[in-house]
Amino acid sequence: YRGSRPRLGFQPQPGGPARFRPPMAHGPAGGGGGPDGMGPGFPPSGPPGMRNFLPHVPFDFVLCDPQFFQPCQEAPDDKATNELLLKRNTDLSPSAEEQQAVTGLLSKVQAVFDALIISPDSLEAAQMAEVRPVGSYKKGTMLSGHNVADLVVIFKTLPTKEAVRSVANRVLEEAKTDAKFVTVSQQPYGFQVSSADAVVKVLVATLPANLKLLEPDLHLDARIQQTSLAAIRHARWFEENGQHSSVKVLIRLLKDLRQRFPGLTAMSPWIIDLLAHYAVMQNPARAPLPLARAFRRVLELLSTGLFLPGSVGIADPCEPGQVRVHTALTLVQQDEVCCTAQTLLRVLSHGGLRHVLGLEGSARIATEMSVWRGIVVTPSDKVYERQDEDTAAAATTSAGATGEGQGA
Repeated sequence: YRGSRPRLGFQPQPGGPARFRPPMAHGPAGGGGGPDGMGPGFPPSGPPGMRNFLPHVPFDFVLCDPQFFQPCQEAPDDKATNELLLKRNTDLSPSAEEQQAVTGLLSKVQAVFDALIISPDSLEAAQMAEVRPVGSYKKGTMLSGHNVADLVVIFKTLPTKEAVRSVANRVLEEAKTDAKFVTVSQQPYGFQVSSADAVVKVLVATLPANLKLLEPDLHLDARIQQTSLAAIRHARWFEENGQHSSVKVLIRLLKDLRQRFPGLTAMSPWIIDLLAHYAVMQNPARAPLPLARAFRRVLELLSTGLFLPGSVGIADPCEPGQVRVHTALTLVQQDEVCCTAQTLLRVLSHGGLRHVLGLEGSARIATEMSVWRGIVVTPSDKVYERQDEDTAAAATTSAGATGEGQGA
């Protein structure tokens, strides 16, 4: 990852830009390839003339046998790195006042919904099934200055726009009795309750069985409701698997990187959650990695193409069909994530940890040439170039045929 960038699936065409082609299995034409891609192997399972799709597993130091990769010099002192990472985490963590403000407003809003569930006849416009907190506040990974809590409200009835407006007005009436400066604004996902120093986003959805009954002009958008229901599954999975302190600290650090470096903005909070969990917990020892090693591993994985086309990536544990989370990113976004991670890893390797963490310097280290201990670090060049609409559509169709279609 320190040299030329991996070009997974990008094959240059004569007289034209680099084009995406899914990597194929090794072996002679017409055969699926034997063990390790050698020999005739088994006959292809797809149509004649097509080879089987073979996902690429990016190189990972943690998964390699140490006897094959002996270090040429002593490993850096992780103690000093850990101290800097923990210091940055403290700076990014919300203060007690911020936590109290969000908790107070969320409790008032949730109390209104609890009352509506207990007494459904008090509101004719809609009936509630359940209310669940989700998002960064629920997971304990909220950032300082982002005093927002997310609350999913599941309707037993179909959520019409008028019904959502009626529920929002009821919440406003009840919340104003305890807090003066409370406002409610309607949003595509439901509505938002705001006070002077906190925000609660109310994500409205209906029961999964009702999704097929929704009408676009009358009800909230079905895709947005599916996203809200997915947020419940994400919160439940994180509660069971992501409670280790190193995972939470790493998530907060990665969210900060995403805010400061434009090349990483495409990674959603759910992608960051899974990436942090993978970096800390997935290793041969089946024990959590130290924070410093996990932080570096994240940049190494992204640099070697974990989120590039054809990569095995990370499977979404909350969706059926082994969907890879990075397929939700466009090809341009995948390229930008890899490019930015490679540059940051080079800076980190030559003593620029404080600049990567934002304790010194600026985000220009990812886009401009810099010098570290006499070593010149040049930002990686982007590999992918946009295709015309017809070629892009053909590539998308081909990806779907190989089981790597879009979706997360």
